[in-house]
Amino acid sequence: MIKRAASWAFGLACAAGLAATASACKAATPGTETVAAAPAEAGQKAASSVHLAASQLAQVRVEELSEHSPPDTLKATGTVEFNADRMSRILPPVAGQVQQLAVNVGDVVRKDDILFVLSSREVAAAIAEHLASHKDLDLAEKTFAMTQDLFDHQAASRMALQQSENERSKARSKVLQTEEVLQVLGLDGHPAEDATRLQSRIPMRSPIAGTVIERSVTNGQFVGPDNPPLMTIADLSAVWVQADVFERDLSRISVGQKAEVTTAAYPNDRFTAQVSRIATVVDGQTRTSKVRFLAANPDARLKPGMFASTSLYLPQPSSALTVPAKAVFVEGGRRFAYVQVGAQDFARRGVETAASGTDRLRIVSGLNVGDRVVSDGVLLLRQLDAGAPTQ
Repeated sequence: MIKRAASWAFGLACAAGLAATASACKAATPGTETVAAAPAEAGQKAASSVHLAASQLAQVRVEELSEHSPPDTLKATGTVEFNADRMSRILPPVAGQVQQLAVNVGDVVRKDDILFVLSSREVAAAIAEHLASHKDLDLAEKTFAMTQDLFDHQAASRMALQQSENERSKARSKVLQTEEVLQVLGLDGHPAEDATRLQSRIPMRSPIAGTVIERSVTNGQFVGPDNPPLMTIADLSAVWVQADVFERDLSRISVGQKAEVTTAAYPNDRFTAQVSRIATVVDGQTRTSKVRFLAANPDARLKPGMFASTSLYLPQPSSALTVPAKAVFVEGGRRFAYVQVGAQDFARRGVETAASGTDRLRIVSGLNVGDRVVSDGVLLLRQLDAGAPTQ
């Protein structure tokens, strides 16, 4: 009897224990859900705002948006070339011997400076013909005057008068022809000059002011019109820069636009330039077209053959808002930028952009004047925003 009562009491105690355990489990279930929800809320808060420490803030650059944004530029690379419009190649007009060679490569010459003298038998023949034409003209003038006098006194026929007048006209034409020949040869065939003043030596003068960049002749060498250029002179005060521009940017370029040229040799110097010509063809492989810039070259620092970078200033509406291209990133098919919302806090904001240049994007919507946009350091903010470890 006593043993049966003890078993009944033990069963009641077990039932009470199971009920308490079940209650405890039910009470614990809502608490677990609340703890799990807290990290989710924290994650949403982290996605909407990122807080940077002072050391991290130093790695971020911020740009305040303004309607007066920096001018958009189009950058291209190219090479420096001689200005072909300001070059002169010296060729001998006749065969002869080079004498008194006075210049060498690198020498600076002025216009009409004598480069060398060309001694030629052809020049001597041209001078002799010129002098003979003057003598023939003098004789024709005297013959015509005498025939005119005889005709006036009815001592000569009209046929004789016309014939003498015709001979005088031929003599005058011959003189003009020989004078033009001498002028082509660089001599002044004035009627008053005689054989003692006209010599068979042509002074070869520089047609432009510039620098001797090539010389293929030596003193005493015999040359002819079929020879390659004896010298090349170039004006280096302005040079060409031939740059490659992608076809998608050609519609934004026009002749006369201002630009700047920089080189590795003078990284701190900006050489002023302007577009002088846009090529009429596009390279089928590189999809680029040649654009020629005429660049000022003070002190001849831009040397043909140098690699150069050009920055072309592009017109844009004065009210356009633009941001650096690296300030915008794409995630999930949408574009975003980070905006500073506090001293050390940054928020992600969706934006719509349009192409504005190679380095900047035009803001269509999502940002306003005065917003402080992160222009450098977006990757750091994205890592913190995603909860990824940063280096």
